[in-house]
Amino acid sequence: MLIYKDFYRLRERPFSKTPDPRFLYLSKGHREALARMQYVIEEREIALLTGEIGCGKTTISRALMDSMGDSCRFCFIVNPRLNTLEFLRTIARALLSTPPVEDKEGLLNQIADALFMFHNEGICPVVIIDEAQLIPDNEIFDEIRLLTNYQLDDRNLLSVILMGQPELRNMLSSPVFEPLKQRITMHYHLSPLGMDDILDYLDYRLEVAGGLGGLFSPDAVQRIYELSGGVPRRINLIATNAILEGYGRDSAMIDATIIDAIASELLL
Repeated sequence: MLIYKDFYRLRERPFSKTPDPRFLYLSKGHREALARMQYVIEEREIALLTGEIGCGKTTISRALMDSMGDSCRFCFIVNPRLNTLEFLRTIARALLSTPPVEDKEGLLNQIADALFMFHNEGICPVVIIDEAQLIPDNEIFDEIRLLTNYQLDDRNLLSVILMGQPELRNMLSSPVFEPLKQRITMHYHLSPLGMDDILDYLDYRLEVAGGLGGLFSPDAVQRIYELSGGVPRRINLIATNAILEGYGRDSAMIDATIIDAIASELLL
């Protein structure tokens, strides 16, 4: 139960940490990222989406899955610290209605059969790899490249989206990854929110949660921008604690003094 729900007229938490696509505020950058990922899936290509920690990559991927609906079959890998067999088995498990086999050759055959089956059904399989900079084995990057060998004369049979922090771009700049890099048709870097976007972001999430915009004063938004650097996850952390502080003060508006009061507690 939200202790501040009635005070601020909210139905639910407006600044939750979970990547709920309902709360995805589409800034210009987020809208562009989502549109590009949709295009990559339609064309069955490989995409690279990077951004700082907490910029909204995972939330965009959830919105992407919702927007594509039944036209796609998604395999979402949240922890890519896998060996080659584990990686292929994870994909096979997402695509198959039967348990995957143990050996690599059998796994590849199962994946191939599934891809052709989905093609005949008009469904596009999509592999999304989150935190791809954590992939521990170069062989897995090679397996990702080889997945695009499953193709017809005019198109691939699946799409792959690599998501990660900026260092992923540095990793893939190594000559050893050149064969994979040449197959990545879409690169996009998700930047933090600007000052104007933060005000709209706060109001949007408040309204989705059942409240009203305008809870945060302009000077509070300025301080949130300075403390968060425009990173949505940091904004959520600051806003949540500010609302709790505001509730404790019986304050109908969150101003800069409230933001400053919690900043030291959050080590910002």
